[in-house]
Amino acid sequence: MKIVGCASGGVADSVSVSVKEGDSVTLHTDVKTSQQEEISWYFDDTRIAQISGDQSYICTDVKCNEGTERFRDRLKLDHQTGSLTITNITNTDSGLYKLVILHSSSDSVLIFTVAVQVKEGESVTLNPDVRKNLKNDLMTWYFTDTLIAEITGHQSKICTDVQYEERFRDRLKLDHQTGSLTIMNIRTTDSGLYKLQISSTHLRRHSISSIKSFDVSVISEYNSM
Repeated sequence: MKIVGCASGGVADSVSVSVKEGDSVTLHTDVKTSQQEEISWYFDDTRIAQISGDQSYICTDVKCNEGTERFRDRLKLDHQTGSLTITNITNTDSGLYKLVILHSSSDSVLIFTVAVQVKEGESVTLNPDVRKNLKNDLMTWYFTDTLIAEITGHQSKICTDVQYEERFRDRLKLDHQTGSLTIMNIRTTDSGLYKLQISSTHLRRHSISSIKSFDVSVISEYNSM
């Protein structure tokens, strides 16, 4: 594991962590918990672990939220400090982890940005882990805020924008059923933030949007040795 940056803000502290795929990473809280505090860990706004009083549990079922199967048997929670360890980390674990500590008199928040490193030349699949409604969902993939792929209803296409036409030519695959995006023969220049925006239309008028982020860090073959 390597700390690649650290910053503080008025509302929440922020820490950036870079880790190689397959390794383990511990998100340290640097606090000592008490039975008067409640500690909750979130990934993409979904609760994945919690300490309440003298009880702690990992949320890999409906005790917390649905949709947390990706972490089954891979999370460890330190009851004394609240630190969270993710084992056998994969590229789909990249993103924002939020620690919320509820004190008796105040609340505190710590944000961790986790980037999972992948080796140059490999293929990487960014899996949103969502259930897609083929009729009503619009799924759009962005790289540094430029549209690169989209699924509309039963149609899917790779967007060969002028800016990225050569960079991603013949190296992107879109899974029409899941919305997953695969980057083949990945290069160091593919490092950066990928965002998936999901827009769902209900009752013909009401639109609900959600965004999932994937921070991809590609290391060269020489640096991985």
